[in-house]
Amino acid sequence: MLFTNKHVIIALIVGPILAILAWLAVGQIAGEKAAVAVSGQSYPLVEKSDCRYESGHCKLENEDFKLVLTVKQRGINSVLVLKSVHALEGVLVSVAELGGESTPTAMRSGGGENMEWEVILDEAPTPGQRIHLVASSGGTQYFGDASTLFIKRSQ
Repeated sequence: MLFTNKHVIIALIVGPILAILAWLAVGQIAGEKAAVAVSGQSYPLVEKSDCRYESGHCKLENEDFKLVLTVKQRGINSVLVLKSVHALEGVLVSVAELGGESTPTAMRSGGGENMEWEVILDEAPTPGQRIHLVASSGGTQYFGDASTLFIKRSQ
């Protein structure tokens, strides 16, 4: 008897649609708005999920500032390559055990636009280590760390 009334059927269809639209509207009105990076400030980078498995690359992001890390083999050397969507002024990187310390090394620009950077690593990172980095762009520093599980290892 309940589902024979056309008003009940229409309410069952329209109700969830209105609830979703209200949820989206509240998010737009009361949600946190992204702020523009301020020169001289520092901001954290978020490690994306592809860093936690053997994907071959690792993404670090903060809103529209995105970095992609890869490790390539050149002969016997492991080379850490960083690509950015923005031109960078400089990058410092270190590889250390979780909770450990190591001396940061400056990466060198691999291209004219300063959007690709690389550094030769002393040894290939092990799965228990983390990559720590600080990148500078437009007078703003972005810092983050990432797992080394993303590195494809030869069997």
